[in-house]
Amino acid sequence: MQRREFLAAAGLAAFGLALPASTSAAPNKRYWPRWSETDSESLARIDHAPWDLFISRYFKVVRENTTLVDYGAVSDDDRDDLRRYIERLSDAPISQYNPEQQKAFWINLFNALIVDVILQHYPVSSIRDIDISPGILQVGPWGRKLTVVEDVPLSLDDIEHRILRPRWRDPRIHYVLNSGARGALALPLRAMTADTLESQLEEAARRFVNHPESLSFGFRGLRVSSIYAWYERDFGFGEKGVLDHLRRYANPRLAERLANINSIASDSYDWRLNDTAAYRRLPEG
Repeated sequence: MQRREFLAAAGLAAFGLALPASTSAAPNKRYWPRWSETDSESLARIDHAPWDLFISRYFKVVRENTTLVDYGAVSDDDRDDLRRYIERLSDAPISQYNPEQQKAFWINLFNALIVDVILQHYPVSSIRDIDISPGILQVGPWGRKLTVVEDVPLSLDDIEHRILRPRWRDPRIHYVLNSGARGALALPLRAMTADTLESQLEEAARRFVNHPESLSFGFRGLRVSSIYAWYERDFGFGEKGVLDHLRRYANPRLAERLANINSIASDSYDWRLNDTAAYRRLPEG
C-alpha cells in the first residue's frame, strides 16, 4: 500500500487535482531471501498485547464502517509504550519462529511503525507530507530505514514489498496494512496474531470489498480503489483476476451487480490522513 510517486504528480495533488493511476506506481515485489528462514516446528509466540491495547484505545470505527486512528488523543505514555513495543519486535529473533508467527509479526511491525512515524510528525494532512525518504523522486516515509531486525536495517518498503508481498503472495495483506491514508478502509481492530490471522484477513477482505468507497458504479462504469490498479498482479491475472476477487468477497447484492461487469473504468485513492479528527464517531453498539 505504500507508493513512490513522481514529485510532479505530488504537486498536482497539492492543488487538489485528480491523479490518474499511471502517475502512482507501487514498487515491484523483490523477494529478499534473507527473510526466508523459519522454524516450522517452533511453538514460540510473540506477545502483541501492547499493540492490541494501543489499537483498542485509538483505532475507531466511524462513518461507513471505516477504521481511522485518533492520533491527536494519543498520550505521551502510550507513545512511549508504542516505541517500546517496536523495540521489542526489533529485538526478536524472527527467523526462529514459525511462518504464521512471522506473518503476523511483519504486519504488526509495519502498522506500528506507520503510526509511530505519523505521531512524530503530527499534525499533517497526508502521510505523503512526511517527506523523509531518501532520493529526490520519492515522497512519504516509506523508503527511510525505520527499524533494525536481526541486525538488518529495514524500511516500510522493505517490509511490504520485499518480505510480505513476495513471500506470502496473499492479496488480503493489502487490506490490513495501514497506509496512513483514508484509502486504507478496513484496518483490523485487533493486533494480528498467528491464531486469528486467517479470520482477520478474511474479515478485512469482506469489509474492504463491500465498503462504498472501495468500488462504485457510475455512467462510465466501475470505479475501484487504486490498490486494485497498483497491485493488479497480486489479485490475479489482469482485470479478470481483480473482478473474480471482488466477486468472491462481495455480499449478495454487490455480487449481483458485479456479475455482468467485465472491465474496470477507473480507480482512485484517498490520501488524506486516516485521522478521526474530521469524522463523527458512530455511537457504541
